Amino acid sequence: MKITVNINLGGYSFSIDEDAYSELKHYLKNLELHFAAEESSSEILSDIETRVAELFRTRLTSYKQVINIEDVRQAISVLGTPEDISANDGPSARDKFSSPGYHRMYRDTDHRVIGGVCAGMGAYWDIDPVFIRIIFVALALGGGLGVLVYLILYIVIPEAKTTAQKIEMKGNPVNIHNIKDSVKKEFDSVRKNMKF
Repeated sequence: MKITVNINLGGYSFSIDEDAYSELKHYLKNLELHFAAEESSSEILSDIETRVAELFRTRLTSYKQVINIEDVRQAISVLGTPEDISANDGPSARDKFSSPGYHRMYRDTDHRVIGGVCAGMGAYWDIDPVFIRIIFVALALGGGLGVLVYLILYIVIPEAKTTAQKIEMKGNPVNIHNIKDSVKKEFDSVRKNMKF
């Protein structure tokens, strides 16, 4: 018999074994200490917690409703530890040579012109979205097919809302290094826009 604890992580409620809770709490505390000097530390930690919650949700089934220590260790292995991040050398060897992340197409509303479909397709295929926009305009002028296809894609392709989805859109692994870099870029962009 094990004691379980109810927690709220990334906006979701989980039942978690007491030993798994201790390990998760220790991991999050280490991350908090590691990112304490960062200006955007609260945003980085919030995005990491959201990603941990996403990983936990994939581990739950109708038969398994409690997060155990193996689930916590699996999430830590996916995200990495603070020791895996080297502030001076950029990504660690583990990050550089690990397999690419889950690659999914999303609408990129951060770089959109209309709805973000072309920007998302460009990020997914790692090409300049201008080429995709030219194709859609040519199809629209050549009979209107481009408008219909764009509207269908706008409805079908989900918007990249979270940091993890924005990282997945580019095909990079969703680990603490990439989350930190993404949040810092967004934070710097917002700060630069506020100066003007």
